[in-house]
Amino acid sequence: MMRIYKGWFKHFNWVIKLCSFSTMATIPSHNLFTINQKKNSITGHSSSSSSSSSSSSFNTSFSETSFIDLPPRRFRAATRALSRTNEASLSAVISRLERENHGLIEETEGIGEEWITAEDFRRRDKKAEEERRLRDTWRKIQGEDDWAGLIDPMDPVLRSELIRYGEMAQACYDAFDFDPSSRYCGSSRFSRHDFFDSLGIFDSGYEVARYLYATSNINLPNFFSKSRWSKVWSKNANWMGYVAVSDDEATRNRLGRRDIAIAWRGTVTRLEWIADLKDYLKPVSGNNLRCPDPAVKVESGFLDLYTDKDTTCRFARFSAREQILAEVKRLVEKYGDDEDEELSITVTGHSLGGALAILSAYDVAEMGLNRSRSGKVIPVTVLTYGGPRVGNLRFKERIEELGVKVMRVVNVHDVVPKSPGLFLNESVPHALMKIAEGLPWCYCHVGEELALDHQNSPFLKSSVDLSNAHNLEAMLHLLDGYHGKGERFVLSSGRDPALVNKASDFLKEHFMVPPFWRQDANKGMVRNSEGRWIQAERLRSEDHHSPDIHHYLSLLRLLPSS
Repeated sequence: MMRIYKGWFKHFNWVIKLCSFSTMATIPSHNLFTINQKKNSITGHSSSSSSSSSSSSFNTSFSETSFIDLPPRRFRAATRALSRTNEASLSAVISRLERENHGLIEETEGIGEEWITAEDFRRRDKKAEEERRLRDTWRKIQGEDDWAGLIDPMDPVLRSELIRYGEMAQACYDAFDFDPSSRYCGSSRFSRHDFFDSLGIFDSGYEVARYLYATSNINLPNFFSKSRWSKVWSKNANWMGYVAVSDDEATRNRLGRRDIAIAWRGTVTRLEWIADLKDYLKPVSGNNLRCPDPAVKVESGFLDLYTDKDTTCRFARFSAREQILAEVKRLVEKYGDDEDEELSITVTGHSLGGALAILSAYDVAEMGLNRSRSGKVIPVTVLTYGGPRVGNLRFKERIEELGVKVMRVVNVHDVVPKSPGLFLNESVPHALMKIAEGLPWCYCHVGEELALDHQNSPFLKSSVDLSNAHNLEAMLHLLDGYHGKGERFVLSSGRDPALVNKASDFLKEHFMVPPFWRQDANKGMVRNSEGRWIQAERLRSEDHHSPDIHHYLSLLRLLPSS
């Protein structure tokens, strides 16, 4: 094995010398790389002195000293020529050397090539710089100053955080069982204890503390998913999202605080639920929400979804509201007065989930749950994606009075943010809004808006398909390429555009990414010990309501008096 590696490194050094004068001029002086594999390493240093030293600027050695340690596995490494004109010739030489060292190829079969480029290092350094800035400026990123000066031009740290919280909302879709042929349709496919790991999100730094459920008995038939079978996990409940808390020390250091994140499920592509809305404003106090002003109103369907419950259903016997408030109360009591770290509450959601995010954040602040026992105020931020209008002008004013910060990311071609309140909304003169605010169909958006246009992306089809324009993965793609009004669309984080077609047909054909490519393996069917295919048991006791919910609801005085 050592003979094979030495032989390959000898050829590799010859390739570098052969190409040095044509490629090294394109490599910035700050780009370094070292690949350490046990005692085998490739150490590369770009020259900052003279051209005479460029041919020896990459050295091969067998030492344990390295600049960067990569995962301990055998692999082939090669430098990618940064000049497009040299890339083909360098690849040809490397391919020829690989054929000469066929034994090495067999040793690494199935692993593939590992490329380290100057772009990789730039991206790594950029990420490290953004994390350092986030630690120092997280309050501004969370909207302390209403994101003044951060949207146009687009602040890279804000962009990264908008994508990160958008992915937390997307996780609700990826975990949700939409299949009516499944007896678990309408539930989460994964346990909360391994929620992020099951989705392949291994470095989230968050732990899911509670799942959220809502009764499906309200009049939103196109929103809820139900199984076609008679024996199902629940006939009257749907999984709606989760409450998570950053429990990893490295993550808390990166964020600059501990974060309580609430993610609400919305709708992937089906927009029929909009037609189900009653488009009728209702006082929030009418559903027993604490509110000092009866003029504060929200859309009645959102309010019912948030507050209704079914005492005969073990998942929906507490309303979504009660589940949220009890868990936030518990977490704030646990972490709110920690002198060594700050605490934040961030609520996110897409589509109808965005409406629930705004409503629940308002409720948390109105109930005073963003204050610790010592009186410390905990910032509450809402980040929504393609969300509709929620309430009237007085609702908007009340949210601002409570200090809740709201950022709404929208696609300008999406119809959902234009609903409800198609005619009487924030776009009409303020004086007219004040006159019409008593009408039951006069709505007003809250917070700051970040408007994106999918026609600016060279990756996406320009035709306006209503479901595509509402797609969350597409919005995250647009965020990744947005740098400000009138600026060129350039992807900044390396986020894979193929994710757009996960549940849509939105990418241009020449990218050759199949539409709706995300599929559950065998539709959840597994082989049992007898070799028969069955649908595995899914519901776990830890995903049910915690026994302490009664305790925290009693502290909040939300339990009925006996």
